[in-house]
Amino acid sequence: MFLGPVFVREAITSPRRPNLYVIRAVYVAVLLVLMCTAWLVLAGTQIVRNVGDMARFGSILFQIVAPLQLAIMVFLAAMVAASAVAQEKDRRTLILLLMTRMSNLELVLGKLGASLLQVLTMWAAALPVFLLLTLFGGVSFGQVVRVFAVTLMTVLAAGSLGSTIALWREKTFQTLAMTALILVLWIGVWEAVAVVLPGMSVGGLSADVWLAGLSPLRAILAACQPQIAAADAAGTWQDGVTLFLVASALGIVLLNGIAIALVRVWNPSREIRPGQAESSAAASLSGSGQDAAGQAGTEVVSDAERARSGHVDARVRSERAKTREVWDNPVLWREVCTWAYGRKVLVIRATYLVLFAMAAAGLYRALGVADSGGHGDSLIPPAAQPLAPFFLVSLVLVNALAVTSVTNERDGQALDLLLVTDLSPREFVFGKMGGVFWVTKEMVLLPMLLCGYLWWRGGLTFENLAYVWLGLAAMYVFVNMLGVHCGMSYANSRTAIGVSLGVVFFLFLGVVTCMLIMISFSGSFQTQLGPFLAFTLGGGVGLFAVLGYRNPSQAIQLATLALPLATFYSITSFLLGKPLAVFLVVVVTYGFTTAAMMIPAVYEFDIAMGRTKTPGEE
Repeated sequence: MFLGPVFVREAITSPRRPNLYVIRAVYVAVLLVLMCTAWLVLAGTQIVRNVGDMARFGSILFQIVAPLQLAIMVFLAAMVAASAVAQEKDRRTLILLLMTRMSNLELVLGKLGASLLQVLTMWAAALPVFLLLTLFGGVSFGQVVRVFAVTLMTVLAAGSLGSTIALWREKTFQTLAMTALILVLWIGVWEAVAVVLPGMSVGGLSADVWLAGLSPLRAILAACQPQIAAADAAGTWQDGVTLFLVASALGIVLLNGIAIALVRVWNPSREIRPGQAESSAAASLSGSGQDAAGQAGTEVVSDAERARSGHVDARVRSERAKTREVWDNPVLWREVCTWAYGRKVLVIRATYLVLFAMAAAGLYRALGVADSGGHGDSLIPPAAQPLAPFFLVSLVLVNALAVTSVTNERDGQALDLLLVTDLSPREFVFGKMGGVFWVTKEMVLLPMLLCGYLWWRGGLTFENLAYVWLGLAAMYVFVNMLGVHCGMSYANSRTAIGVSLGVVFFLFLGVVTCMLIMISFSGSFQTQLGPFLAFTLGGGVGLFAVLGYRNPSQAIQLATLALPLATFYSITSFLLGKPLAVFLVVVVTYGFTTAAMMIPAVYEFDIAMGRTKTPGEE
C-alpha cells in the first residue's frame, strides 16, 4: 500500500484487539448520554411549547457537541501520534525500522496512519450520532458535513504535528510538552490577533474570515452556523471554513514533508556527547599503536591487561577534577542536579513564557473591559477566560513530566536496575514527584503569580485568592501523583501516557461541558443532579477502570466514584456564588484521591510496580 507495511500491519492487527471496539462504543455512548442529559435538563426545567423550541435545542446542543468533539479528537490525535513515535525511540526500535528497506515516506506516513487509526474510527462512528441532531431541527446536513470536514483536517494536522516533533526530539517529555504548547499557541495567537487588530481586511476578506481560516476553534464555530448565500464576491470564502480546509491541507503536507526529508538525519542522533570524542580518539590511537606494535613485534599486551588498564578503578583522576556529592535521595538528586530530561527543556520553558505573556495580556485586557463596565451577562468571569486555558496547559505539562519520568526509566531498561538497589519506595516516589516540581517550577509559580496580579487589580478578594492558591496547589499535587501512579501501573508507556493525560484533559473538559449545558438550558442548578447522574456515574466508573487497573483498592474506588459527583457539586456551587464550598470540596476530594494513589505506591510498592501479584490474582 501507499502508506507502507507499518500501516498495513496496524490495519490488520487492530480489528483483533477488543480495544478498537470498546473505545469506539464508549465514545458513541458518551455522546448519546450527553445528548440525553441535555434533553432531560431542558425538559425538566423548561416547557417545550412548539417546533421552534425543539429547533433551538438542536442548534444549541450542536454548538456544544461539535467543539467538544474537536477538542477530544485533536487531543487524542496529537498525543497518540507523538507518544507512538516516542515509544519507538525509548525502546530503541525506531533504529530497527530505519535499517529496513522502507522509504522515508512509508515510515513517516505509515506510522502516522497507524497511530491515528483509532481516532479516525471514532470520528467515523460519531457521524450517525450527529445526524440524529438534524431530527430536532435547527441543524442541516450541510452543517454536519462542514463540522466533520473541519474536525478531520484538524485531526490530521494535529497528528502530523505530534509525529513530526516526536521524530525530531529525543526525550518523550520534550515531545509531549512542545506538542501541547504549539497546539495552544495555534489557537491563542489568532485570538490575540483578533483582539489587537479588530476589523482588519486583507485581500478583500474580513478579519472574521481570516481568523476562521487559520484558527481551528473559530473554524468549528463558523462551521456550526447555517451557511447563507453570499451577496458579495467572496463566495466560497464567506465564512472561512473552506480557507481553513485549504490552510490545514497545506500545513499537513508541509509538516509531513519536513519529517520525510529529515527523518534519517534526526534519527539516530548524530550528536557527540561530552567525553565521547575523547574516548573515540583515545580508542583510535590505542588501536593504531597496538597494530604497529603487533606488526613490529616490539610489544605484546594481553587482552586481560588492556581490560584492567581501561577499567574505571585504574584511571588516574586529575587533581582538578571535581566530584559532585549525591544527596541522600539519589532519585531527587538526579532530577534536580542533572539534565535528566535533556537541555531542550529550556526551549519548552521559553515557549511557556510566551504563553504566559499572552495570558497576562489577555488578563490585562479583560480587567480593563470589566473596569469600563463591559463585562456582559456571562456567568463566567471575564478574567477566567484567559486564565482557564493557561491553567490547563500548566496541569498537562506537570502531569506529562510526571508520567514520562517513570515510563522513560522503564523503556530505557533502567527501572529494573533501580528496583534491585537499596532505594526505598518512599525515596523513589517522592524523589520523582519532587524532581517534577523542580523542573516545572515555572508551570506552577507563574499561574499563581497571575492570580496574585488579579487580586492586586481588585478582581479577587484576599479570601478568594487564598482559595485559588490552595486549590491550585492541591491540583498540582494531584496531577503529579496521577502521572507517577499511571507510570507505575501500566507497563506499556503509550497506554500510561494516554491514560494519565486523558484523565487530566477529560476532567477539565467535563467541567466545561457541564457548565455550558447548565448555562445554555437552565438557571435552576439545584434540580439538575438527576439529569447529570448517569453522566457523573459513568465518569466515576471510567476513572476507576483506568486508575484501579492494577491495584483496585477500596480507597481508589471510593475516590473515583466521589470525584465526578464532587466536581458537579463544585460547578453548581461556583455558579451559585459559593467559593468556600468550591474550595473545600475540591481540596478534600482531590486530596483524598491523591492519598488513595500515593499510599499504595509507597506501602505496596511491589504490587504497584507489578512485581508481586495481588491476592485476587493468585
